[in-house]
Amino acid sequence: MLAGIWMGVALAQAGASAPEITVYNQGFALVKEVRRLELKPGRQQIRVEDVAALIEPNSVGVRKLQGAGDFVVLEQNYQYDLISPLAILNKAVGQKVRFIRLLQNGQKDVVTGTLLSSPTAVVNPSGEGAQTTYNGLVIRTDDGRILLNPSGEIEVMQIPEGMISKPTLVWDVDAQPGAVEAELSYLTRGMTWSADYVLTLDGSGKAGLIGWVTLNNSSGATFKDAKLKLMAGDVQRVETQRMGLRGGMGGAMPMMAKADQFQEESLFEYHLYTLQRPATVRDKETKQIQLLAGEGVPVEKKLIVDALRDFGRYFPSEGEFGTGNLKPQVRVEFVNSEKNGLGMPLPKGNVKVYQRDASGSVQMLGEDAIDHTPKDERISLVVGRSFDVVAERRRTNFRRLAPTTVEESFEIEVRNRKSTPETVHVYERRYGDWKVTQKSQDFAKLDANTIDFVVQLKAGETKKVSYTVITSW
Repeated sequence: MLAGIWMGVALAQAGASAPEITVYNQGFALVKEVRRLELKPGRQQIRVEDVAALIEPNSVGVRKLQGAGDFVVLEQNYQYDLISPLAILNKAVGQKVRFIRLLQNGQKDVVTGTLLSSPTAVVNPSGEGAQTTYNGLVIRTDDGRILLNPSGEIEVMQIPEGMISKPTLVWDVDAQPGAVEAELSYLTRGMTWSADYVLTLDGSGKAGLIGWVTLNNSSGATFKDAKLKLMAGDVQRVETQRMGLRGGMGGAMPMMAKADQFQEESLFEYHLYTLQRPATVRDKETKQIQLLAGEGVPVEKKLIVDALRDFGRYFPSEGEFGTGNLKPQVRVEFVNSEKNGLGMPLPKGNVKVYQRDASGSVQMLGEDAIDHTPKDERISLVVGRSFDVVAERRRTNFRRLAPTTVEESFEIEVRNRKSTPETVHVYERRYGDWKVTQKSQDFAKLDANTIDFVVQLKAGETKKVSYTVITSW
């Protein structure tokens, strides 16, 4: 039951404990922090300042942790009409102002009058031909003159009502007196994180992998000495219409002490990474923190000739696709296992691949992206196209056996122009009901549509792969 007494506005002070923020892949964060409330008896307002400017007001939660008092939140208001010169001028239209301009003789001319228009952007109704126009500054002086876009300083008599200096939650509460520590939690937009990896090859079949977390904070709030957590996974969210609130490294790096790194744990169907030390996350800041480091990771290079990969289920007509000179795709593959010095579930991100040249300098070989990858899974990175290994593919025979059945023959010539041996995988993709009737060498059937011919080439060697296939659809 309400006490029926309206008390003054109280301010929720920050508590003794550091805030905790959990940042999600989808560009939002869960913020939890302790606020100290000095409660008076009865109904009163509590102002909660220093919240994120991009807070989602419908996500706010509050619960008492400890203290003598008690309270019930009856109503919550989020105030985000922040003070700025333009905002003040917009709200001061129709009010008395003083205009000060500097004359050519060095004297100041002070004019008082009424502000008729502020220099605000006005967007015409949406649709074809919509334009953005700008009102100009217009002042009607006390002696009847109209000043259009004058140049100088404007003084307003007072700050328009309702404007604040920082985003603020205002709670209407009914309380019992006493000091209380309460946990405030809310979701905010404007915080994102991504993983970036550097894989450095040593040229002998081993590599070092370093993972970095890149955290961007544009939420409008700074979190000092926060407990930082990162959630990796595809978390479902309902997208609804919201209020208009606006508010690279290359080469080897020294491994960090384990106590300073992230610790990973499974949570539901996701993975949570907790930084084992406090971190200050400032507004308008990009922060990079090392996620993992592994050395001596066994890697495998794979050259793949895959002429029809990009043409999906479309079966090409004679002479259209998949013929001519081809550059093999270059892949680098490794297994994310403890045996290989890794074994942590890897959040999705970009992987830059490097290798040292003869002088010891690191050179970039290519870049690819990985999805969320559990431990013990194989990672395959496309880093580029081969320079010295080339292939040429052509169809040597085409015969229609029936309206929906054809017989085709193909020949793929693979040439190794290196001074070292190479292994090349020649992928041939077949669609429909198909059967290979003749072949120059054995192949592996990777799936219902893919044939893999493995071609071993000596230095400077050229080999041909040929086969005949009958296809029906």
